Amino acid sequence: MSYSNYKKVFKQLKAKPEKLKKYIKHNAPKNRSCGLSKKRCRRCGRIRAHIDKYGLNLCRQCFREIAEGLGFKKYN
Repeated sequence: MSYSNYKKVFKQLKAKPEKLKKYIKHNAPKNRSCGLSKKRCRRCGRIRAHIDKYGLNLCRQCFREIAEGLGFKKYN
């Protein structure tokens, strides 16, 4: 299962409580104590390409957008 939101189906299964219960049981993501999925971008929620250094907790795409505002300079 990808890391997109698994709760999107809840609207469809609202009328069928037994099926909703079974869906949650089998499709809810595990609570993790370590690993890549534990670290998410605090801005957009991506898991991959995560920058942990200096306590940024951003993915590389979000970092590029707001780097100058944080005080980083781009050198050529």
